Amino acid sequence: MDKLGAVVVAAGTGTRMGTRESKQYLQLGGKPVLVHALEALEAARRVDSIVLVVGAADTEQCQGYVRHYGLRKIHAIVAGGKERQDSVYRGLLALPADIDWVMVHDGVRPFVREQLVEACWQAVREHEAVIPAVAVKDTVKVVDASGYIVSTPDRRSLRAVQTPQAFRLSLLLEAHRRAQSEGFEGTDDAMLVERLGTKVMVVEGDYRNIKLTTPDDLVWARAYLGQEGEIPE
Repeated sequence: MDKLGAVVVAAGTGTRMGTRESKQYLQLGGKPVLVHALEALEAARRVDSIVLVVGAADTEQCQGYVRHYGLRKIHAIVAGGKERQDSVYRGLLALPADIDWVMVHDGVRPFVREQLVEACWQAVREHEAVIPAVAVKDTVKVVDASGYIVSTPDRRSLRAVQTPQAFRLSLLLEAHRRAQSEGFEGTDDAMLVERLGTKVMVVEGDYRNIKLTTPDDLVWARAYLGQEGEIPE
């Protein structure tokens, strides 16, 4: 039976949020942002185990979350590396030995839904590398270093990429090791897999699956949760 693991990356400091506390630990609906993301994957029936990657100083705090919120699928909590890519790789290495497939998810995307996890799971078993993405709503401009417009891409071909990104575990490990040996740093895991010459399939994402990056995002998220602090259907 194919087994699916998840690596949740929450080792960043998130300076753009402008808060003293790292954004993944900010309160949202009565619990930390990170816990919302973990609970969503905990509830996803396809996910067999979860590895959480956090800052070295935050491991004890997160162990407390696991106990307090009854997160039974957490297999390990590991300290992250210097960059996100390093943190993901450490998380991959910490997965149980019987994991065949992996999803990599941002710990500051608290609104991931089981429908999206399921869509990625169904697609990855056929294509081996899958990412969710949504169509870009605004016109996008390419701007040079002086601030002048260089070009205007056709937005019909543009997508804003989300997580969880799903892969055959052996493929993603190979991609990370290749990048590491060549000193390459990508902006997401799909980029590393693309460098191997592997095609990455895109499935329909969810506009509500936002990444909390700036104070405005947090305001939106708190309003979205509503008075009861529950994610609306």
